[in-house]
Amino acid sequence: MVKGIFFDLGGTLVSYHQVNRTHAKVLFTAAQRLGMGDDPERLKTAYARALSELTQDYARKDYYLHRDFFRDTFVRCFEHLEVAMNPAVDTWYQQEHLRQLQSCLALKPECHTALAALKAKGLYLSIASNIDDDMLAPIVEREQLAQHMNHWTSSEEAQSCKPHHRFFEVCLEKSGLAPQEVLFVGDSPEHDINGAHRLGMRTALVLNETGEPPLQSGQVAVAADHTIRSLLYCQDRACVDWTGLRFITRRSAPDQQYPQTCTFLTTISHSKHAIGGCHQDFHSRSLYPSRDATW
Repeated sequence: MVKGIFFDLGGTLVSYHQVNRTHAKVLFTAAQRLGMGDDPERLKTAYARALSELTQDYARKDYYLHRDFFRDTFVRCFEHLEVAMNPAVDTWYQQEHLRQLQSCLALKPECHTALAALKAKGLYLSIASNIDDDMLAPIVEREQLAQHMNHWTSSEEAQSCKPHHRFFEVCLEKSGLAPQEVLFVGDSPEHDINGAHRLGMRTALVLNETGEPPLQSGQVAVAADHTIRSLLYCQDRACVDWTGLRFITRRSAPDQQYPQTCTFLTTISHSKHAIGGCHQDFHSRSLYPSRDATW
């Protein structure tokens, strides 16, 4: 029986929808301060190259600070452009990038409704995020997520990054739950689904219209137990019990974007074949800072 749900943050509880546009403005401003001139296509190409390289490098690490990843990607970008880095611009970028990223990660509209419904069922809820403390804490406070959560854990606190097993072990130790009592909900097949599956948790993959989640290095991911499109709690009477939760069996209308998907607390298919089909479509898109994105 599922007694608790661990949620990823970015792409799961908060949306990446504004990140590309927001980061582009910060990067353009940094380029201007470095005297690069107005050549956005060249800048985009260099950043995409740096992003791909650093994603592969950092995927080999069991632990890292995300501020280091973003900073190293920024520096590598201008190395490719053969533009000398100015320490003052470097510092400005790090500070402005953090500030702008915090502000543009907006809570998904259905989040509070879904979390309140789950909390009312007596479930243990937590946030388990690959994120630094200086990003996670302000978002939890601003979006008033503490009212729903029993705990939240950053990769910085755990000194481990998903999909490494230690991150998930820290979250389990905090909760006092066994792996088989936890449903892990996240948008990253590589980080969330792979890591949670290896420890024996049930998994639900969130499919976002914005595309592939951040920092995907191309590792093969296991199929999630469930795929979901939204955190919404559907008020439908056609319910069945599934591992202690109530899920609605009504199928959502078919579409070409996300075949055979569902809203949260709504499962329309337990089929691995249906989930695999969703994965194929899901990976056809890109999202900053994924390996295929320009920003």
